[in-house]
Amino acid sequence: MSRPGQGVMVPVNGLGFPPQNVARVVVWEWLNEHSRWRPYTATVCHHIENVLKEDARGSVVLGQVDAQLVPYIIDLQSMHQFRQDTGTMRPVRRNFYDPSSAPGKGIVWEWESDGGAWTAYDMDICITIQNAYEKQHPWLDLSSLGFCYLIYFNSMSQMNRQTRRRRRLRRRLDLAYPLTVGSIPKSQSWPVGANSGQPCSCQQCLLVNSTRAASNAILASQRRKAPIAPAAPPAPPPPQPPSHTHTPVCTVCSPGAWEQQPACPPLPGLHPELWGGPGVPERNPNPQIVPALPVKNLNGTGPVHPALAGMTGILLCAAGLPVCLTRAPKPILHPPPVSKSDVKPVPGVPGVCRKTKKKHLKKSKNPEDVVRRYMQKVKNPPDEDCTICMERLVTASGYEGVLRNKSVRPELVGRLGRCGHMYHLLCLVAMYSNGNKDGSLQCPTCKAIYGEKTGTQPPGKMEFHVIPHSLPGFADTQTIRIVYDIPTGIQGPEHPNPGKKFTARGFPRHCYLPNNEKGRKVLRLLITAWERRLIFTIGTSNTTGESDTVVWNEIHHKTEFGSNLTGHGYPDASYLDNVLAELTAQGVSEAMSKA
Repeated sequence: MSRPGQGVMVPVNGLGFPPQNVARVVVWEWLNEHSRWRPYTATVCHHIENVLKEDARGSVVLGQVDAQLVPYIIDLQSMHQFRQDTGTMRPVRRNFYDPSSAPGKGIVWEWESDGGAWTAYDMDICITIQNAYEKQHPWLDLSSLGFCYLIYFNSMSQMNRQTRRRRRLRRRLDLAYPLTVGSIPKSQSWPVGANSGQPCSCQQCLLVNSTRAASNAILASQRRKAPIAPAAPPAPPPPQPPSHTHTPVCTVCSPGAWEQQPACPPLPGLHPELWGGPGVPERNPNPQIVPALPVKNLNGTGPVHPALAGMTGILLCAAGLPVCLTRAPKPILHPPPVSKSDVKPVPGVPGVCRKTKKKHLKKSKNPEDVVRRYMQKVKNPPDEDCTICMERLVTASGYEGVLRNKSVRPELVGRLGRCGHMYHLLCLVAMYSNGNKDGSLQCPTCKAIYGEKTGTQPPGKMEFHVIPHSLPGFADTQTIRIVYDIPTGIQGPEHPNPGKKFTARGFPRHCYLPNNEKGRKVLRLLITAWERRLIFTIGTSNTTGESDTVVWNEIHHKTEFGSNLTGHGYPDASYLDNVLAELTAQGVSEAMSKA
């Protein structure tokens, strides 16, 4: 399928503008670490456009409209997003789409992550999905966009073509993105060309320029406070730049270019008078009307030197803006030291440790036997789609000719016992054969589990006990501490790369639960999940990108003891209920255990 709704970019110093007298929807996007342009929400884009109309060379504080974006500032001239607490800088762009496309209608397509959160697709993918949806296509292949996924609209799901894994997707109505018409106002024009003074955007230059600007601003401030001295002889006029044109070379990051090229201009977005000399602006006479901007991480590390974060505060202060210089709070990951005599067993939970060994493969569990155990044959299937192969149930399975199985005819259809969803038997055999092959079956539509689901967790040890400290939000109860420890090893036949070594980073891992009735219930089910090898798996880390390593497996844990700065701590009123739901989705619950 072709790629509809491709954005039109007409860059002018990093900023895109629509053709004259043509209406376009404006979508601001930022470049992530995977080199993919991710859209800001419509609310944030409206805010950026409003600031752009007022001051095309200014900065946009994203936290004014989105509490989750408090650390972020966009500099409109350099077209970069700056994170105050880490110093990270990312490029941004202003992209344009047809008003009849998804962003113009306020339509957002999202997929569900492992943790149950909904994430918006990239804008070009969102537009492609919406176009196929409006044309009533039953499915959409995203391979033309570089993704090995199939979108099924009848089941509102996304399937990985390689792993056959499915995720839910949804279509949501939101605020429409801002609309722009006409040519660029002169106040929003940026100089273009070799002599335009376009700043170098490398991180080294930004650091040097910001430091230089701050130093000049401080010196100018001191000159204002110094007593009046006799007039000094006039300074000689500054040297004139050469009249010939040339390709600008940065004097900071290009060795030997100082004599032949002009120095880098001031840091984008700063008033030129901040570079020292007369005319440095006075402080804002009414600072209460300007919100204080916290500048954090003054002693941390990041892609940009921490001094840049501090210099941002100094420069804003010199410009008359009140700045709150604070240090970013550090998460409290571990409790105070606990002696062995203070560590107690968990009431109602036998033992203090569980170990898992290598998987013992069950015999006589061929795919046909497993599928037939949980399905009832349907003689007259309805004329509807099989959500695995997307062929009609009244026709042969889409795996005919792909999967050779003489004992299962491609036209046979069965109904799962509890949930009643119907599929081709051959499709379910193919799905089971691509999975863990543990004797259990999971309905691809409603996720109902038949049998006992087990995972691919490597061998390791799980310890649990009570410590005499309380979690935030549970002042009257002590704490259950869980310690997971998995060593490095060799992948087995159930893993992605059998025979290859896997790593185990960050072990032992400490997790925490309140020692109350619900917390002990969660612990008992976590022990069951551990014994079924469902807590961890081997895959690719979402944080480091490392492959063939031990990662969490869709059951969230709290690893932050005394705070919740990372989202993995307390207080969190809904955590215990959420993790119980995650365990149930893995087939682990007290009702299932009793059954």
